[in-house]
Amino acid sequence: MSGDNSSGPPQGRFRRMLSRLTSSAEELDAEELRQEIAAESGCTPIAGCGDRELVTVAGTLRTVTLRPRAGVPALEAELFDGTEALDVVWLGRRSIAGIEPGRRLVASGRIGHARGRRVLFNPRYELRPVGHGSE
Repeated sequence: MSGDNSSGPPQGRFRRMLSRLTSSAEELDAEELRQEIAAESGCTPIAGCGDRELVTVAGTLRTVTLRPRAGVPALEAELFDGTEALDVVWLGRRSIAGIEPGRRLVASGRIGHARGRRVLFNPRYELRPVGHGSE
């Protein structure tokens, strides 16, 4: 019974299938997002970004918040690419059309750190079309 090796490859597929079934929705979304971002040319995974490095990153906006910094309005968004998250901050802005949770974004700028998190201040950005169906 335990010496039967004929189930080798199917067992590997079974394990992957079982892993997908037992993974949380967040883990599956992160894996799907990592694969989509990998297809974006010239984008660096957020987890691989070093301090003060010029980068282009892509991901999905998870949250968007108006949070003043030193008395100046600042629009903050959390960008997640499946590897890690970073804060994208536009100083002096209360809102930007199209910057909303769930939106795909490609952003370029110099990575910094604030409050123990990676941050991009006033990046160049490009909004990506909203996927998954027609609107």
